[in-house]
Amino acid sequence: MSFFDKIFGGKEEQSEQKSFWKKIQSEEDLAKAIENSYNKRIAIFKHSTSCFISKTVLRNFEKEMNGLNEDTDLYYLDLLAYRSISNKIADDLGVNHQSPQLIVIENGKVINHASHQDISITQITR
Repeated sequence: MSFFDKIFGGKEEQSEQKSFWKKIQSEEDLAKAIENSYNKRIAIFKHSTSCFISKTVLRNFEKEMNGLNEDTDLYYLDLLAYRSISNKIADDLGVNHQSPQLIVIENGKVINHASHQDISITQITR
């Protein structure tokens, strides 16, 4: 890993993705996530893999998640690879698209959301 990759995040970052994430890669995955919100709280993290700010926020959020005792399923969306799904989330849930963005859902409804440096574990635990 080069010096710049260590600072800005390199290609190895994706292989180090935390195991608590469930990936959303299709409209079916999104529908299952929303359906799951009727059983437990879910959170969707929309991440731009080419943005330094998004990478930093994701890393900080993952550090916070290590101490989470909540019964929450965490979903990850690479919005560059799946922009149409990101747009569907905005349309279906009525939350304007931002990146990075965390959307917390219960019973099919958004109960909290945040973007950029406002993303934190507190959006899930409120």
